[in-house]
Amino acid sequence: MTTLDSRLNNAFRFDEWAKNEIAVVPDFQKRILFSDEAHFWLNGYVNKQNCRIWSEANPQVYVETPLHPEKRTVWCALWAGGILLQKR
Repeated sequence: MTTLDSRLNNAFRFDEWAKNEIAVVPDFQKRILFSDEAHFWLNGYVNKQNCRIWSEANPQVYVETPLHPEKRTVWCALWAGGILLQKR
């Protein structure tokens, strides 16, 4: 089974589970919370593993960054009751 097949299989299983929960639990949608976090470096550094920047030309620029630059982490969650936000 390929990675794509596995992802689709998991998505279909989740879909069936969610439909069943919605049918059984009246306020199920109010119990779901979607969350994520991101790191923002204060020196302008961009983690290229998480961010793709498209350009027609390769600028051949080297930017030296400190070993442990100062950063802020933001965690956010969305749910039926609104938005939860935490900054660290």
